[in-house]
Amino acid sequence: MSEAESPVLTATSRVTVDDVRELVGASTPHFALQIRNRLRRLTLDLPAGHPARIEAEREIARLETLGLAGEHRGRPAEPGLAPLASAGGPALG
Repeated sequence: MSEAESPVLTATSRVTVDDVRELVGASTPHFALQIRNRLRRLTLDLPAGHPARIEAEREIARLETLGLAGEHRGRPAEPGLAPLASAGGPALG
């Protein structure tokens, strides 16, 4: 649905934590910033202490990191798992 929003989620009083989690889903670096924008619009009118807004703010921070820094896999303690080439690591193969 590109940047279109679900008509079900237009009434801010009905936005739930589950709605936020459904929107975030299994986000990838490629779509992280678009999802971040949707979360901001979805929760813009919610009060600061609303559970859905709190969850959205946490996810927005995570999505910004994911969208700007990319995805990394492997840690120094996991030999053989190099960073993905698309995330600035050396090309595999």
